[in-house]
Amino acid sequence: MKFKKTSLSPHHDMDRVFNSAKAIRIVLLIFSDAILLNLSAFAALLIRFEFNFTTLIYGTEYVINILKFSPIYTILGICLFAAFKLYTSLWEFASVDELVRIIIACFIVDIGGFLFMHLLNIGIPRSFPAINGLLLATFVSASRFSYRFIRSTRRKNKNRKRRTMLIGAGRAAAIALKDFQGSESSENRIVCIIDDDPKKRGDYMRGVRIIGGRDKIIEASIKYDIEDIILAMPSVSNSTRREILEICQKTTCKVKTLPGIFQLANGEISISKIRDIQIEDLLGRDAVKVDLSDIKNYVRDRVVLVTGGGGSIGSELCRQIAQYEPKTLIIFDIYENNAYSIQLELMEHYPELDLQVLIGSVRDPERIDALFETYNPELVFHAAAHKHVPLMEMSPNEAIKNNVFGTLNVALAADKYGTKRMLLISTDKAVNPTSIMGASKRLCEMIIQTMDNRSKTEYVAVRFGNVLGSNGSVIPLFRKQIANGGPVTVTHKDIIRYFMTIPEAVELILQAGAYASGGEIFVLDMGNPVRIDDLARNMIKLSGFEPDVDIKIVYTGLRPGEKLYEELLLSEEGMKKTANELIYIGHRVEFDETEFERNIEELRRLCETNSPEIRDKVKSIVHEYNPAANAN
Repeated sequence: MKFKKTSLSPHHDMDRVFNSAKAIRIVLLIFSDAILLNLSAFAALLIRFEFNFTTLIYGTEYVINILKFSPIYTILGICLFAAFKLYTSLWEFASVDELVRIIIACFIVDIGGFLFMHLLNIGIPRSFPAINGLLLATFVSASRFSYRFIRSTRRKNKNRKRRTMLIGAGRAAAIALKDFQGSESSENRIVCIIDDDPKKRGDYMRGVRIIGGRDKIIEASIKYDIEDIILAMPSVSNSTRREILEICQKTTCKVKTLPGIFQLANGEISISKIRDIQIEDLLGRDAVKVDLSDIKNYVRDRVVLVTGGGGSIGSELCRQIAQYEPKTLIIFDIYENNAYSIQLELMEHYPELDLQVLIGSVRDPERIDALFETYNPELVFHAAAHKHVPLMEMSPNEAIKNNVFGTLNVALAADKYGTKRMLLISTDKAVNPTSIMGASKRLCEMIIQTMDNRSKTEYVAVRFGNVLGSNGSVIPLFRKQIANGGPVTVTHKDIIRYFMTIPEAVELILQAGAYASGGEIFVLDMGNPVRIDDLARNMIKLSGFEPDVDIKIVYTGLRPGEKLYEELLLSEEGMKKTANELIYIGHRVEFDETEFERNIEELRRLCETNSPEIRDKVKSIVHEYNPAANAN
């Protein structure tokens, strides 16, 4: 039995509404043009006779002649206007091209009408065509562009647009400005432009004046009552962008930015791409430079395993490794949702990639052994770890089980199955640790050093600080608190941290892996440390609020295991340069490896019984571990 169709679909109903509106608009335009065609003719006669009504009406037959010719002239005009598409253009977006078409159409109508009148022996003054043509073009242009003006005025009255400063007067800015001025959905009205090029100062871009360079930002924000600032400089260096953003923070404006230069090259610049300024823009430095050939040479055509491959660092490692054409990429993670998410992403972008996604824990030695026996990975990036400092303080045995013995399980399997290289992802918290998490990562580094001395496998570690936007980091927390109206919680006014974006940290990890020969602890240059209090205040300002006025900042005190500042090197390690100026090698810190092995076995026994003595044992192995130092 067939169902009978009783009504149109919503799409058909919508199309019918749009078609009806279009038909009504065309009819109104035709009616308007019919009036204007005749109005311009009578006005032309009136001007010709210097506005002398008596002479025009009673002293000539010209008015009667115009009335006789009116039906032909009206039909001729409407047909020619239709041929020039004057009834199908979108007049709310009318520009110079549409104006030119109107003028040409009107003068053709005028000349054609005059020739018809001449052929029909209908008398008319010789000056009539010139005057009529000018009037007709003026009237029709005014009718079309008044529609645009009325629509624009209605939009402004309906939704008041935010007074906006545009920073940049290049190609991207021009595209964005045109989009702002022509879009109904835009909430911004550009009232001034800033550009550092002195040659552009005083010039206009689409009717908006370029008032000066970055030194005018604060003054102009007050003078022009600016509410929003938009950066339209996708090709400038990160350092220049940061300098300008630091100036913008001194205003009370909300700051947004266009995307990067690669999107400009792809023609993707539009106001829909504009996003809020992120703290990464403010902290960012110029792009990290890595030797792609080095990375590709040791990754390509090899079986690569990433433990913790669904996490912040692990997933980015997988993304970047995938582009270097490994023979097989194995993602190993205990959290199936994270693993599934990165699996779908890689399958979409690298359909030819041999991708294996496995669920399991590095704490399970049998599972790890089976994985290595089955896939025989040649490169291992060990990113699986518990990393949340305060939570690990509450569960110290779990930190040791997962971080220390998970690392040991992977390292032993790498040795057993002849893995070429294993790289441990470490942390600055391993240096002079005050937390059990940091101490556990220092133990991991010591395992790597010990294994490297006893195996053909090359074992190395890479140590770096905080990454922006990682799971559990302070940036997402601040964003959420600001979105909720505050307060923003900072543990201590003087606490500082090093920051790096996840992609650049992973690029440097891969580069360090290319430099490895075994036993190194690579240290990444994290740039200048950032005061977390400044970070919170900057994020509040970039969101358009004033710290401690619109959104409060509350100091909660250092959390268990937390330090005021992090270090990247042990005092004994020193520094050794590599070919990349952002990657250094710490000199080896020697220790008694036989005693270390005995201590690790004792540590295992304490973990298995969840002993409260675990911290004391860790302290006996990692002498620089000082839990008391996390006090103010």
